[in-house]
Amino acid sequence: MKIPRALRPDEISCRVQQVTESKGAIILLYKDARVDMNILDETYGPMNWKREHHTIDGNLYCTISVWDNDKREWVSKQDVGVESYTEATKGEASDAFKRAGFNWAIGRELYTGPFIFVPLEDGEWQMNPRTNKPQTTFRFGLSVKEIDYTEAREIKSLVLVDKNGRTRFTYGKGKYKPMEVETETPQAVKEPAKVTLTVQPEELAKRKREVAALQKQYSISPEKLKEITSQMGVKKLNEMTEGEYLDFIHALKTKVA
Repeated sequence: MKIPRALRPDEISCRVQQVTESKGAIILLYKDARVDMNILDETYGPMNWKREHHTIDGNLYCTISVWDNDKREWVSKQDVGVESYTEATKGEASDAFKRAGFNWAIGRELYTGPFIFVPLEDGEWQMNPRTNKPQTTFRFGLSVKEIDYTEAREIKSLVLVDKNGRTRFTYGKGKYKPMEVETETPQAVKEPAKVTLTVQPEELAKRKREVAALQKQYSISPEKLKEITSQMGVKKLNEMTEGEYLDFIHALKTKVA
């Protein structure tokens, strides 16, 4: 049987998973259900695949079946969905379909993507009055401009641009590179002196123990740990504010969990 191709840039969407206290956005790459439909049509033919939904123990499952002409039988793969916050039943059915599509290798390469952290500009974030936490505004939005894969269909390079077409994140050759926000500084204004933040020895020791425990729990290599700390713009635990440290721990868990 044919194997579905990897996703093109225009078939991949970007969603903000979280805005951190340091005013940066953690981004997830995803596909929508129409992408699965189009690729199934393209790969197997509109009349050679089908989808079915059924409930098991109160959970909604989707089964995608493809006709195997050599075996003269239907080959089926299924997965369970998760409810959406807006339309529970419709969202759960769509999610089950997309997850079943992953079983057919549609968009599976998205799981190999890098940790994406993008610093936000003024006007791209605001405080949510209900939760008192930062969130993005309508001015912020990203799309995939370029993406390339290895022979094993793992993401090897990635370029994300904002609504104005400016590059805000690049990844490639084994390195993460969030694009710095460009701002104009008046000639008469001098840059403030950089201050290296320090924490108490007890707090530093506590942070080291927590990070070491996460490294052991999730098998995080020293190289991976260095990449994520570099991505967030802070290199040492004693240079992080409390908020930055919590963002860092959350980012670690998000990437490897």
